[in-house]
Amino acid sequence: MGWKTLDDMDLNGKRVLVRVDINVPVADGKVTDDTRIQRITPTVRDILAAGGRPILLAHFGRPGGERKAELSLQQLVPALEAAFDCPVMFAADCVGAGAAAAAEALKEGEVLLLENTRFHAAETKNDADLAAGMAALGDIYCNDAFSAAHRAHASTEALARLLPACAGRLMQAELQALEAALAKPERPVTAVVGGAKVSTKLDLLSNLIEKVDHLVIGGGMANTFLLAQGHAIGSSLAEASLTDTASEILTKAKAAGCEIILPSDIVVARKFEANAPHEVLPADACPDDAMILDAGPASVARIAEVFANSKTLIWNGPLGAFEMEPFDAATNAAALKAAELTRAGTLISVAGGGDTVAALNASGAAADFSYISTAGGAFLEWMEGKTLPGVAALEQ
Repeated sequence: MGWKTLDDMDLNGKRVLVRVDINVPVADGKVTDDTRIQRITPTVRDILAAGGRPILLAHFGRPGGERKAELSLQQLVPALEAAFDCPVMFAADCVGAGAAAAAEALKEGEVLLLENTRFHAAETKNDADLAAGMAALGDIYCNDAFSAAHRAHASTEALARLLPACAGRLMQAELQALEAALAKPERPVTAVVGGAKVSTKLDLLSNLIEKVDHLVIGGGMANTFLLAQGHAIGSSLAEASLTDTASEILTKAKAAGCEIILPSDIVVARKFEANAPHEVLPADACPDDAMILDAGPASVARIAEVFANSKTLIWNGPLGAFEMEPFDAATNAAALKAAELTRAGTLISVAGGGDTVAALNASGAAADFSYISTAGGAFLEWMEGKTLPGVAALEQ
């Protein structure tokens, strides 16, 4: 770890600028899902307990550098106060005289929320002057927004270089989980990569075949690989233009000693709808008028066997059309097997990505995974082996 945590900082009496992700859903001015707020609460409470004064920096929506009342962070104050169990003050800007006065007036035991950083167009340009204006408000910088760490913005990158910097509890947990899964994993390592398109995950697949022992490919992506192997896939979702790329990945994986696991049997239907009439067939026997909507039971049994012989699992993407019964069966069964092995202490399981989190929650397996990241783009870019600007800035 080349970065510091809250435990490495003297917080007593210090104003701590905390970059958080509280981009939560709101309806009629009220927060409808406070998951992201709950996940930053340990950081805020730890700073308060150490005598620090948290000043929260965050974006909300995509205002495009304009002030928009419906995207003001002020509407989140009641939800933040409920989560933190302390008073939350609000400043109508994230820089300038008003913000400075609010920061100066902040008392011990209180939290200050600054207005939406993206009301300034300079935020997304990683502007040095905007970062300097923010830095003037605090003594220490703490980044607790891993989900925004793949963006080089003023509040995530430039600001981190201007003050003593550390990771918050959520950022720390994300980085430790990902480091355990990819940087220094216990082997054998298995990765599950699913979803609709190979084209969106080419970098991911290329990185993983160099780092994992087994790579399970599912969802619509698997159809492109089956097509590359010469199998008929009927009217299934696939990217025919990428069959050569899929073949190259299969060849490179073999050379790297990475076993790629594709469906050996498939669940097909004639209609893309819940509970459509369906049948299980060998992977090379999809009828011309049918579409592949899930992996079959033999494929699931093979995946379960691989999981049982693995020490580390990284998961991104479902194995089938998980939003519809019964085409969620393979994803659910594999997820529950991973959860069982994690509970037993034989598997470290790390998952992330929007569809992945939804699928694992739907299966009932999520609670037993070692770690589930709510950071979509940042989680994916980390798995792709890319440098995240917000993390790199903490390592200075």
